[in-house]
Amino acid sequence: MVNTKIAGACLCGQVTYKSEQEPSMIAVCHCVDCQKQSGGAFSVNVLVPTDSVQIDGASLAQYIVDGDSGMPVTRNFCNNCGSPISTQLIAFDNLSAIKSGTLNDSSWVKPNVQIWCDTKCEWGVVDTSISAISKNPD
Repeated sequence: MVNTKIAGACLCGQVTYKSEQEPSMIAVCHCVDCQKQSGGAFSVNVLVPTDSVQIDGASLAQYIVDGDSGMPVTRNFCNNCGSPISTQLIAFDNLSAIKSGTLNDSSWVKPNVQIWCDTKCEWGVVDTSISAISKNPD
């Protein structure tokens, strides 16, 4: 069955995306990069295979850095409104982390893990019943 819920757009609507894959994980990420990108204590991400994500829009931009693994991490965002769209994670089984706040319908999003808890902001409160991992899961 195709999951049509994974579709969304940036704040101004110039960048849109979709994926027909079921999420492999829904994670709250506390890494410093997600904090800076989101402007908050964490980012909530719906992870799907990178090759399943179709992103369209002339204002799509990328910011690429080396991750903790030494491999590139590509952050996709709208260069018009600044909305983060996804993060491509080669070292993490070539998954993309779709930023859940940009989904057209996020009512079904239920995080099942917290990652990078060793850099967690104590003022960023998340459901403590969700398992917590110090960095990336194995």
